[in-house]
Amino acid sequence: MAEQQVQPLHNEKHANTKIKHGLNIEFLKTQHLVPVVAHEFGRVANEFPLAFVKNNESGKFQAVALFGLEPGENLFIKDDQWQAAFAPLAVTRYPLGLVKHPEQEQYGVVIDEASPLVSEEEGNALFENGEETEYLKRRKEALVSFIEFSGVTDAFTQYLADKELLTAQTLTVDIKGEKKDITGIHLIDEKKLQELSDEDFLELRKRGYLAPIYSFLTSTHQVGRLARLKAERDA
Repeated sequence: MAEQQVQPLHNEKHANTKIKHGLNIEFLKTQHLVPVVAHEFGRVANEFPLAFVKNNESGKFQAVALFGLEPGENLFIKDDQWQAAFAPLAVTRYPLGLVKHPEQEQYGVVIDEASPLVSEEEGNALFENGEETEYLKRRKEALVSFIEFSGVTDAFTQYLADKELLTAQTLTVDIKGEKKDITGIHLIDEKKLQELSDEDFLELRKRGYLAPIYSFLTSTHQVGRLARLKAERDA
């Protein structure tokens, strides 16, 4: 796989640069989970199981969508095509990204020049006569939203962890009569959720956390879908 060549976006250097619609399939092929933000839980839950993974170094949890049942496996790519009806923001923002300025509270836009979606021949232009195109402005807004949504999601996840609503669980799936365990993930503990005090439950509602919580809980049914896709692939 080609190395990334991430460079700051510049109206002179990238005067003729264009971005094609699409996803970075080569990269995605080996991704069995990707980060998601709480704002897209509802849409994610219609396609993928949601889980939380714990960073052993920081102890922090991160919300993710599962694309596969084991590392290096993405069951939603077939014949180099993305099969799901939706792709999370962490995936669709590529080949653009935001990098925080080391000394200031500012972000700069970067582009992966090595991306197969980037060329001077076809796609959406980023600049016209040195000015940002409407396309680039929209893409930048989406990048800023992703940063903001990530902050909100971190706070949401930390709140669930503080209230001890996240629990380590093993999901068992049946693939062609064979049981397979998915370990290393945390789910929202529905029993503990039901046992919350009225005060704590009201706090969840006030913070707008109930919708993502219920989306998360319903997403677990999509694990069966992963098992079916894996059985079909291995058939």
